[in-house]
Amino acid sequence: MLLIVWIVVPVLALLVLGVLGYGVFGAAGRLDRELQALEDDVRPVLAEPQGVAEKAAAQRAARSETEG
Repeated sequence: MLLIVWIVVPVLALLVLGVLGYGVFGAAGRLDRELQALEDDVRPVLAEPQGVAEKAAAQRAARSETEG
């Protein structure tokens, strides 16, 4: 009887660890996909202010050349 316990306990422990690992790696994969989708959504929104900042810098440089 004791031998059965010594066999069943490690098997159950490995099973539990396997389920936990599967859940953690699955969650990490979902998080990675969500972050990639968020980056894809934000990229066009971020490009607009960067374009405006570049345009303002070019206008400032052109204005300083005409004044100087």
